[in-house]
Amino acid sequence: MPWRHLLLALAVITVWGSNFVVIRVALEHLPPLTLATLRYVFALLPAVFFLPRPAVPWSTLALYGLAVGVGQFGLLFIAMGGGSTLGAGAAASGAPGGWISPGLASLVIQTQVFFTVGLAVALRGERVRPAQLAGLLLAVCGLASIAWQGDGAARPIGLLLVLLAAASWACANLVVMRAPRMDMLAFVVWASAFAVPPLALLSLLVEGPAAIARGLGAATAATWAAVLWQAVGNTLFGYAAWGWLLARHPAGSVSPLALGVPVVGLASAWLWLDEPMPAWKLAGAAVVLAALALPLLAQRWARHRAAR
Repeated sequence: MPWRHLLLALAVITVWGSNFVVIRVALEHLPPLTLATLRYVFALLPAVFFLPRPAVPWSTLALYGLAVGVGQFGLLFIAMGGGSTLGAGAAASGAPGGWISPGLASLVIQTQVFFTVGLAVALRGERVRPAQLAGLLLAVCGLASIAWQGDGAARPIGLLLVLLAAASWACANLVVMRAPRMDMLAFVVWASAFAVPPLALLSLLVEGPAAIARGLGAATAATWAAVLWQAVGNTLFGYAAWGWLLARHPAGSVSPLALGVPVVGLASAWLWLDEPMPAWKLAGAAVVLAALALPLLAQRWARHRAAR
Protein backbone atom coordinates (compact mmCIF):
# COMPACT_ATOMS: atom_id res chain seq x y z
CA MET A 1 0.00 0.00 0.00
CA PRO A 2 1.49 3.42 -0.95
CA TRP A 3 2.31 5.59 2.03
CA ARG A 4 -0.36 8.15 1.06
CA HIS A 5 -3.01 5.45 1.11
CA LEU A 6 -1.68 4.20 4.43
CA LEU A 7 -1.91 7.72 5.86
CA LEU A 8 -5.53 7.90 4.70
CA ALA A 9 -6.26 4.60 6.43
CA LEU A 10 -4.61 5.85 9.62
CA ALA A 11 -6.72 9.03 9.42
CA VAL A 12 -9.90 6.93 9.26
CA ILE A 13 -8.73 4.80 12.19
CA THR A 14 -8.00 7.93 14.21
CA VAL A 15 -11.43 9.39 13.43
CA TRP A 16 -13.26 6.17 14.26
CA GLY A 17 -11.24 5.51 17.43
CA SER A 18 -11.49 9.03 18.86
CA ASN A 19 -15.18 9.16 17.98
CA PHE A 20 -16.07 7.47 21.26
CA VAL A 21 -14.70 10.46 23.17
CA VAL A 22 -16.71 12.75 20.88
CA ILE A 23 -19.84 10.73 21.68
CA ARG A 24 -19.17 11.25 25.37
CA VAL A 25 -18.98 15.03 24.81
CA ALA A 26 -22.31 15.08 22.95
CA LEU A 27 -24.02 12.96 25.62
CA GLU A 28 -23.21 15.54 28.28
CA HIS A 29 -26.26 17.49 27.08
CA LEU A 30 -28.21 15.43 24.54
CA PRO A 31 -30.27 12.34 25.32
CA PRO A 32 -28.88 9.25 23.56
CA LEU A 33 -31.65 8.69 21.02
CA THR A 34 -31.83 12.40 20.24
CA LEU A 35 -28.11 12.35 19.50
CA ALA A 36 -28.54 9.33 17.23
CA THR A 37 -31.36 11.09 15.37
CA LEU A 38 -29.30 14.25 14.84
CA ARG A 39 -26.33 12.21 13.65
CA TYR A 40 -28.32 10.73 10.78
CA VAL A 41 -30.20 13.92 9.98
CA PHE A 42 -26.87 15.64 9.28
CA ALA A 43 -25.55 12.56 7.46
CA LEU A 44 -28.62 12.66 5.23
CA LEU A 45 -28.91 16.41 4.63
CA PRO A 46 -27.86 18.04 2.42
CA ALA A 47 -25.76 15.24 0.88
CA VAL A 48 -28.82 13.32 -0.35
CA PHE A 49 -29.54 16.13 -2.85
CA PHE A 50 -26.11 15.80 -4.47
CA LEU A 51 -25.55 12.04 -4.56
CA PRO A 52 -27.56 9.76 -6.86
CA ARG A 53 -29.36 6.86 -5.22
CA PRO A 54 -27.26 3.69 -5.50
CA ALA A 55 -28.62 0.96 -7.75
CA VAL A 56 -29.87 -1.29 -4.95
CA PRO A 57 -33.42 -2.15 -3.84
CA TRP A 58 -35.11 0.13 -1.33
CA SER A 59 -35.30 -2.85 1.03
CA THR A 60 -31.51 -3.05 1.09
CA LEU A 61 -31.23 0.62 2.03
CA ALA A 62 -33.91 0.18 4.69
CA LEU A 63 -32.29 -2.88 6.27
CA TYR A 64 -28.90 -1.19 6.41
CA GLY A 65 -30.30 2.06 7.81
CA LEU A 66 -32.24 0.26 10.54
CA ALA A 67 -29.36 -2.04 11.47
CA VAL A 68 -26.74 0.70 11.68
CA GLY A 69 -28.85 3.65 12.82
CA VAL A 70 -31.25 2.07 15.30
CA GLY A 71 -29.46 -1.15 16.16
CA GLN A 72 -25.80 -0.18 16.24
CA PHE A 73 -25.63 3.47 17.20
CA GLY A 74 -28.96 3.72 19.00
CA LEU A 75 -27.94 0.96 21.43
CA LEU A 76 -24.34 2.17 21.64
CA PHE A 77 -25.41 5.70 22.59
CA ILE A 78 -27.84 4.39 25.22
CA ALA A 79 -25.08 2.25 26.75
CA MET A 80 -22.60 5.13 26.82
CA GLY A 81 -25.22 7.58 28.09
CA GLY A 82 -26.34 5.39 30.96
CA GLY A 83 -29.77 4.88 29.41
CA SER A 84 -30.89 8.35 30.40
CA THR A 85 -34.45 9.30 29.47
CA LEU A 86 -34.37 12.51 31.47
CA GLY A 87 -32.99 14.74 28.74
CA ALA A 88 -29.54 15.57 30.04
CA GLY A 89 -27.39 12.70 28.92
CA ALA A 90 -25.57 10.52 31.43
CA ALA A 91 -25.50 13.23 34.07
CA ALA A 92 -29.27 13.00 34.52
CA SER A 93 -29.24 9.22 34.78
CA GLY A 94 -27.22 9.18 37.95
CA ALA A 95 -24.44 7.39 36.04
CA PRO A 96 -21.83 10.04 35.13
CA GLY A 97 -19.77 7.50 33.23
CA GLY A 98 -22.70 5.79 31.55
CA TRP A 99 -23.06 2.04 31.60
CA ILE A 100 -19.79 1.58 29.73
CA SER A 101 -16.80 3.88 29.35
CA PRO A 102 -15.81 5.23 25.92
CA GLY A 103 -12.54 3.31 25.81
CA LEU A 104 -14.12 -0.04 26.58
CA ALA A 105 -17.02 0.66 24.22
CA SER A 106 -14.52 1.13 21.37
CA LEU A 107 -13.10 -2.29 22.22
CA VAL A 108 -16.28 -4.30 22.77
CA ILE A 109 -17.97 -3.02 19.60
CA GLN A 110 -15.23 -4.75 17.57
CA THR A 111 -16.76 -8.11 18.48
CA GLN A 112 -18.86 -7.44 15.38
CA VAL A 113 -16.16 -9.46 13.63
CA PHE A 114 -17.37 -12.64 15.30
CA PHE A 115 -21.05 -11.83 14.86
CA THR A 116 -20.38 -11.24 11.17
CA VAL A 117 -18.68 -14.63 10.88
CA GLY A 118 -21.53 -16.31 12.75
CA LEU A 119 -24.17 -14.78 10.50
CA ALA A 120 -22.17 -15.71 7.42
CA VAL A 121 -22.07 -19.31 8.64
CA ALA A 122 -25.78 -19.42 9.45
CA LEU A 123 -27.12 -17.58 6.41
CA ARG A 124 -24.48 -18.03 3.71
CA GLY A 125 -23.20 -21.50 4.53
CA GLU A 126 -19.64 -20.39 5.16
CA ARG A 127 -17.37 -22.61 7.26
CA VAL A 128 -15.87 -21.64 10.60
CA ARG A 129 -12.11 -21.96 10.73
CA PRO A 130 -10.48 -23.30 13.91
CA ALA A 131 -8.67 -19.97 14.38
CA GLN A 132 -11.99 -18.11 14.26
CA LEU A 133 -13.48 -20.37 16.90
CA ALA A 134 -10.38 -20.00 19.07
CA GLY A 135 -10.54 -16.23 18.66
CA LEU A 136 -14.20 -16.22 19.70
CA LEU A 137 -13.47 -18.19 22.85
CA LEU A 138 -10.54 -15.92 23.66
CA ALA A 139 -12.71 -12.81 23.18
CA VAL A 140 -15.34 -14.24 25.53
CA CYS A 141 -12.65 -14.74 28.18
CA GLY A 142 -11.43 -11.16 27.76
CA LEU A 143 -14.93 -9.66 27.96
CA ALA A 144 -15.77 -11.85 30.97
CA SER A 145 -12.67 -10.59 32.79
CA ILE A 146 -13.76 -7.00 32.12
CA ALA A 147 -17.34 -7.64 33.27
CA TRP A 148 -16.12 -9.45 36.41
CA GLN A 149 -14.47 -6.30 37.78
CA GLY A 150 -17.79 -4.46 38.08
CA ASP A 151 -16.20 -1.10 38.94
CA GLY A 152 -18.59 0.95 36.79
CA ALA A 153 -16.32 1.12 33.75
CA ALA A 154 -18.39 -1.64 32.17
CA ARG A 155 -21.60 -2.68 33.87
CA PRO A 156 -23.25 -5.89 32.67
CA ILE A 157 -26.10 -3.99 31.01
CA GLY A 158 -23.57 -1.77 29.24
CA LEU A 159 -21.67 -4.77 27.93
CA LEU A 160 -24.93 -6.40 26.81
CA LEU A 161 -26.10 -3.31 24.93
CA VAL A 162 -22.77 -2.84 23.15
CA LEU A 163 -22.70 -6.54 22.24
CA LEU A 164 -26.19 -6.13 20.76
CA ALA A 165 -24.91 -3.05 18.92
CA ALA A 166 -22.04 -5.15 17.55
CA ALA A 167 -24.54 -7.80 16.41
CA SER A 168 -26.53 -5.09 14.62
CA TRP A 169 -23.34 -3.90 12.94
CA ALA A 170 -22.77 -7.47 11.78
CA CYS A 171 -26.27 -7.54 10.28
CA ALA A 172 -25.43 -4.35 8.40
CA ASN A 173 -22.19 -5.96 7.18
CA LEU A 174 -24.18 -8.89 5.84
CA VAL A 175 -26.51 -6.53 3.97
CA VAL A 176 -23.50 -4.89 2.29
CA MET A 177 -21.90 -8.27 1.52
CA ARG A 178 -25.04 -9.38 -0.34
CA ALA A 179 -25.35 -6.10 -2.28
CA PRO A 180 -23.47 -5.38 -5.53
CA ARG A 181 -20.40 -3.14 -5.48
CA MET A 182 -21.44 0.49 -5.32
CA ASP A 183 -20.59 3.98 -4.15
CA MET A 184 -20.46 3.39 -0.38
CA LEU A 185 -20.81 7.08 0.46
CA ALA A 186 -24.06 7.38 -1.50
CA PHE A 187 -25.26 4.12 0.03
CA VAL A 188 -24.68 5.37 3.60
CA VAL A 189 -26.32 8.73 2.86
CA TRP A 190 -29.46 7.24 1.31
CA ALA A 191 -29.72 4.55 3.99
CA SER A 192 -29.73 7.32 6.60
CA ALA A 193 -33.22 8.25 5.38
CA PHE A 194 -34.46 5.01 6.95
CA ALA A 195 -32.62 5.58 10.24
CA VAL A 196 -34.02 9.04 11.00
CA PRO A 197 -37.80 8.31 11.32
CA PRO A 198 -37.58 5.35 13.77
CA LEU A 199 -34.89 7.07 15.84
CA ALA A 200 -36.95 10.26 16.04
CA LEU A 201 -40.07 8.30 17.00
CA LEU A 202 -38.21 6.33 19.68
CA SER A 203 -36.71 9.54 21.03
CA LEU A 204 -40.17 11.10 21.33
CA LEU A 205 -41.68 8.02 22.97
CA VAL A 206 -38.81 7.07 25.29
CA GLU A 207 -37.13 10.38 26.10
CA GLY A 208 -40.10 12.68 25.60
CA PRO A 209 -40.51 16.13 24.02
CA ALA A 210 -39.63 17.96 27.25
CA ALA A 211 -36.36 16.04 27.63
CA ILE A 212 -35.46 16.64 24.00
CA ALA A 213 -36.16 20.36 24.36
CA ARG A 214 -34.04 20.57 27.53
CA GLY A 215 -31.18 18.77 25.83
CA LEU A 216 -31.28 20.99 22.75
CA GLY A 217 -31.53 24.10 24.90
CA ALA A 218 -28.52 23.08 26.98
CA ALA A 219 -26.41 22.14 23.94
CA THR A 220 -23.23 24.16 23.56
CA ALA A 221 -21.01 24.85 20.59
CA ALA A 222 -18.96 21.81 21.62
CA THR A 223 -22.13 19.69 21.59
CA TRP A 224 -23.03 20.71 18.04
CA ALA A 225 -19.45 20.25 16.92
CA ALA A 226 -19.61 16.71 18.32
CA VAL A 227 -22.86 16.05 16.43
CA LEU A 228 -21.37 17.31 13.16
CA TRP A 229 -18.26 15.22 13.77
CA GLN A 230 -20.52 12.18 14.14
CA ALA A 231 -22.19 12.86 10.81
CA VAL A 232 -19.43 14.35 8.66
CA GLY A 233 -16.23 12.94 10.14
CA ASN A 234 -17.26 9.51 11.35
CA THR A 235 -20.03 8.64 8.87
CA LEU A 236 -19.34 10.45 5.60
CA PHE A 237 -15.54 10.77 5.60
CA GLY A 238 -14.88 7.49 7.40
CA TYR A 239 -17.06 5.26 5.25
CA ALA A 240 -16.18 7.01 1.99
CA ALA A 241 -12.44 6.79 2.59
CA TRP A 242 -12.62 3.19 3.81
CA GLY A 243 -14.67 2.17 0.77
CA TRP A 244 -12.19 3.98 -1.50
CA LEU A 245 -9.32 1.99 0.02
CA LEU A 246 -11.19 -1.33 -0.22
CA ALA A 247 -11.83 -0.64 -3.90
CA ARG A 248 -8.08 -0.29 -4.57
CA HIS A 249 -6.46 -2.84 -2.24
CA PRO A 250 -7.23 -6.40 -1.12
CA ALA A 251 -9.52 -6.62 1.90
CA GLY A 252 -6.78 -8.57 3.68
CA SER A 253 -4.52 -5.51 3.47
CA VAL A 254 -7.11 -2.96 4.60
CA SER A 255 -9.42 -4.71 7.10
CA PRO A 256 -6.74 -5.68 9.66
CA LEU A 257 -5.93 -1.99 10.09
CA ALA A 258 -9.31 -1.60 11.83
CA LEU A 259 -7.76 -3.33 14.84
CA GLY A 260 -6.21 0.06 15.57
CA VAL A 261 -9.64 1.56 16.33
CA PRO A 262 -9.90 0.27 19.92
CA VAL A 263 -6.25 1.18 20.52
CA VAL A 264 -7.02 4.79 19.54
CA GLY A 265 -10.28 4.61 21.49
CA LEU A 266 -8.63 3.51 24.72
CA ALA A 267 -5.77 5.99 24.34
CA SER A 268 -8.02 8.96 23.55
CA ALA A 269 -10.32 8.17 26.48
CA TRP A 270 -7.28 8.06 28.75
CA LEU A 271 -5.83 11.30 27.40
CA TRP A 272 -8.96 13.47 27.13
CA LEU A 273 -11.40 12.00 29.64
CA ASP A 274 -8.92 10.75 32.24
CA GLU A 275 -10.40 7.28 31.90
CA PRO A 276 -8.42 5.07 34.31
CA MET A 277 -6.32 2.33 32.76
CA PRO A 278 -5.65 -0.16 35.56
CA ALA A 279 -3.80 -3.37 34.87
CA TRP A 280 -6.98 -5.48 34.72
CA LYS A 281 -8.48 -3.29 32.00
CA LEU A 282 -5.31 -3.32 29.92
CA ALA A 283 -5.05 -7.09 30.32
CA GLY A 284 -8.67 -7.64 29.28
CA ALA A 285 -8.26 -5.28 26.33
CA ALA A 286 -5.09 -7.10 25.27
CA VAL A 287 -6.93 -10.44 25.35
CA VAL A 288 -9.80 -9.11 23.20
CA LEU A 289 -7.37 -7.51 20.71
CA ALA A 290 -5.45 -10.78 20.50
CA ALA A 291 -8.73 -12.59 19.86
CA LEU A 292 -9.60 -10.20 17.04
CA ALA A 293 -6.14 -10.55 15.51
CA LEU A 294 -5.88 -14.35 15.82
CA PRO A 295 -7.98 -15.30 12.75
CA LEU A 296 -6.19 -12.71 10.61
CA LEU A 297 -2.76 -13.91 11.69
CA ALA A 298 -3.74 -17.54 11.14
CA GLN A 299 -4.98 -16.75 7.64
CA ARG A 300 -1.76 -14.96 6.73
CA TRP A 301 0.32 -17.80 8.14
CA ALA A 302 -1.62 -20.31 6.06
CA ARG A 303 -1.05 -18.24 2.92
CA HIS A 304 2.65 -17.96 3.74
CA ARG A 305 2.98 -21.74 4.13
CA ALA A 306 1.08 -22.33 0.91
CA ALA A 307 3.34 -19.92 -0.95
CA ARG A 308 6.44 -21.69 0.36
